Amino acid sequence: MRVKVTSLDFKGLCQGLALLSLVLVLQVGQAQAQPADLPVLFDARERLVRPDVNGMLRLRFLTTTDFPPFNFIDQADRLSGFHVDLARALCEELAMQARCQIQALPYEQLADALDAGQGEAVLAGVAVTPELRKRFRFTRPYLLLPARFLVDRKQHPAGTGAQDLFGRPVGVVEDTAHAAMLKTFFPDIRAVPFKDRDTLMEALRDKRIDAVFADALQLSFWMQSSAAGNCCAFLDGAYLSESHLGEGMTIMVAGKDDSLAAALESTLAALSKNGRLEEIYLRYFPAGLY
Repeated sequence: MRVKVTSLDFKGLCQGLALLSLVLVLQVGQAQAQPADLPVLFDARERLVRPDVNGMLRLRFLTTTDFPPFNFIDQADRLSGFHVDLARALCEELAMQARCQIQALPYEQLADALDAGQGEAVLAGVAVTPELRKRFRFTRPYLLLPARFLVDRKQHPAGTGAQDLFGRPVGVVEDTAHAAMLKTFFPDIRAVPFKDRDTLMEALRDKRIDAVFADALQLSFWMQSSAAGNCCAFLDGAYLSESHLGEGMTIMVAGKDDSLAAALESTLAALSKNGRLEEIYLRYFPAGLY
């Protein structure tokens, strides 16, 4: 499955996840018995030019420490996570291990630090905006974060689809992209707004609503937590909407020269083709997002 999709703004999202350690909707998976494969974002038949970046004295990736499982400090007090392993894989593919560095900064400092030359690239899920495009280069996306339905597993057996929710109460957090997406693409579902995520998930657990529609990453953490009590499972496939959810996750690259961005994009394509990207994905998302 191929998707043209780049970055959501994770500044607010990371706070909730830390506690739990294109106008196009695309169904890219089926409900949950086994984790679905990572969607293929790079066509294996496409030959991307890889500029020579061997003359670089350093390749420093900037990231954060407060967005598990993407970036966090592990029990050994080491910087770890999906983005850290991806940065190392990129450096290995480029044969730049000896010149590869990873530095963590507060999220709000990343863009200015990149602009000031403190690093060559940001690997932290920074949202692509018109303003940032004037200052930086962005690769194609390497990961998509879809929206999904989460339901009580006893009321909705595996194999049923979103059409089974038509006319039924489905919870969303009000005034969010997911609330707008649900209204736009599923008008036959009766949306029930909640003020925050905690009350939304309590309503699902207590069977006051039939399902929730929200970010698949947050939902995957919650349904594996003690708060869920093994109540729930994903229903139907994963849904993407560039206009509502952004383009996905990309690497933000410093400077006006396109060489490094093109080299990293070509390297991402190579990691996708040889299976290394999916290997890292499954390491940190064993339950799957799709």
